[in-house]
Amino acid sequence: MRIAIPDLISNSYFPVIAAAELGCFKREGLDVGLELVVPVEKALAALKDGSLEFLGCSSHLVVGGFPEWHGAKLLCAQSQGMYWFLVMHSDLNPVHGDLGIVKGRRIGAAYWVGMALRRLLTERGIDPERHGVQIAPIPGAHGAGMSFGVMAAQALEDGRVDGFWANGMGAELAVRRGVGTVVLDARRDAGVPDYTMASVVASDELIARRPDVAAAAVRAIVSAHRALRQNVDLALEIGHRLFPKAEAELIVDLVRRDLPQYDAAISREAVDRMVDFSIAAGILKRRPEYEEVVATRFAPLWAA
Repeated sequence: MRIAIPDLISNSYFPVIAAAELGCFKREGLDVGLELVVPVEKALAALKDGSLEFLGCSSHLVVGGFPEWHGAKLLCAQSQGMYWFLVMHSDLNPVHGDLGIVKGRRIGAAYWVGMALRRLLTERGIDPERHGVQIAPIPGAHGAGMSFGVMAAQALEDGRVDGFWANGMGAELAVRRGVGTVVLDARRDAGVPDYTMASVVASDELIARRPDVAAAAVRAIVSAHRALRQNVDLALEIGHRLFPKAEAELIVDLVRRDLPQYDAAISREAVDRMVDFSIAAGILKRRPEYEEVVATRFAPLWAA
């Protein structure tokens, strides 16, 4: 069996990474291999045709492979809240919380991730078009084996972008190298809506045909949460197995910071916010019911 994530050298989908590396899937009776699959549309297509059983990704982008939320459901959350950072070049003298600094600037952001930044800026009174905010992917950052956050930090250091909207690994690298300053931490700064969350997705077909397998995957994620809460240094061991040295040394601090968000539950309120955002972003036209988005039959397992 296969579970895919769209970014590996990052804390964004670390609960899935940990569930695979710590043997949580295996203890639930699942022989699951972890794969990095990019672009994420390729993973969604594989999920749809059945060649991929599970996908760990941002919840809002499921509609990229299952239009109008037909054919797939969220099994559980990997963590709570929107998990991206707005980082600007330190030479611009950015101030935490001052989003006006993006006006007239080049901001690197992956396609689906950039949607959230555009909406966030609009809600803060900054029109990307009118204020000259260029939000676009960073060339070369989405190839096989690439990590967007790592590449974003490098692009900022090279002067190819003025800032980026990406994961915690990219933000931490930029800050520690002295080239970036965090202007916004979407997960922790007050007043930032959580348009999306890191989740685990399966097709309706798999859920209907093999509910025991879907349930086992949820238990594996919950087990990984528990293991990391009990011993966060496990993240360092995993990092040394999978990441380059610099990123491996950082991952334990990033996971430690994320531990309060390690909760598998998916609330109705979170889904409502995601749906509102998706409609505003133009990737969703109808308003699906909570039960169409979330595989609620597995809700009792979220707090197991």
